[in-house]
Amino acid sequence: MKKVAVLGAGLVGSLIARDLASDGRYEVVAVDRSDESLQRLLGHPRLAVERADLSDESEVARVARSVDVVVGAVPGFLGTSVVKTAIACKRPVADISFSPEDPFLLDAAAKKAKVPVLVDIGVSPGLSNLAAGRAHALFDETDSIRIYVGGLPFRRAWPFEYVTVFSPTDVIEEYTRPARLVEAGAVVTVPALSGLELIDFPVVGTLEAFFTDGLRTVLTTVPARNLSEKTLRFPGHADRMRMLREAGFFGGDPVDVGGTPVVPRQLTERLLFEAWRRAPGDEEFLVLRVVCEGASGGRRRRITFDLFDRTDPVSGATAMARTTGFPCAIAARLLLEGEFTKPGIHPPEFLGGDPALHETFRQGLEARGIRLTETAEELGPA
Repeated sequence: MKKVAVLGAGLVGSLIARDLASDGRYEVVAVDRSDESLQRLLGHPRLAVERADLSDESEVARVARSVDVVVGAVPGFLGTSVVKTAIACKRPVADISFSPEDPFLLDAAAKKAKVPVLVDIGVSPGLSNLAAGRAHALFDETDSIRIYVGGLPFRRAWPFEYVTVFSPTDVIEEYTRPARLVEAGAVVTVPALSGLELIDFPVVGTLEAFFTDGLRTVLTTVPARNLSEKTLRFPGHADRMRMLREAGFFGGDPVDVGGTPVVPRQLTERLLFEAWRRAPGDEEFLVLRVVCEGASGGRRRRITFDLFDRTDPVSGATAMARTTGFPCAIAARLLLEGEFTKPGIHPPEFLGGDPALHETFRQGLEARGIRLTETAEELGPA
């Protein structure tokens, strides 16, 4: 029986660990420094827990050497270090940590170690990349790929009409970091929260969309003339965030308050952590839409991928955790079963270009109650 270590037992990592342990084919060990996180996993068959400091490379190496496959579900600032260490131990990796560093910087090391490393295997980046890779493979020429994604509460509570199931620090980063996109074949940078548009979606109605810096590897791996990612929120949210940003509430330099230096962003994060906290029992949902246009066979075509998921009423797993964790669990199984063995760094768009691998993900998601639909339209002569 093969063994897999899930490094990080938070909201998403714990779901991955339970999913991998559920079918009885693998021994799973969930590793985290938090006793509280590990306690929630006790009692699951074929699922062990282990306390370790994953910021310590020697601890990561010790765990990696004891298993066949490593799953990275640590915070972004630790992600590259964890993947690098697992590669040094010659262990295949499936990772969702969304590190700020370019994952291709580890490509040469992974090839030298002869191990496959599947990165950004979440929702966006993740399933959005998978869809982009599939569309690009179906087109002779790719004109545009537009990604829209967001997780929101069903209950809209003033003033933000938003709750977060992950760190407010990461959310604020989306609102402050300039967004990179491709326009007419050139990479350009625009302010976060710009490019506002309204879009109607089934079930949830009208949402607003604005540019965020989430294209990641697609910026360089998919040669489309136009590429963009936009985050979805209820209408009015972007204006409120712009107001806070322009007033300095997201600033990183200390300001004097009655003789005490205060970093505005730290205070804002502390306040928003409470304001954005999801109340027990509150349902949330996730929407993903990827609109791809291009040409094939002398005709212009549009392929639209849609996904809608909501909180699981039985397990309580959030839509964000499900749509992030299940793709990673599917990827980990590919590695455990030896169904993907090509050494190097592989983002999801590489997998999406392979019809069999794309179908593996689609079926795997559907088996877990998540539907990624694909709609094709013909737009006229190229």
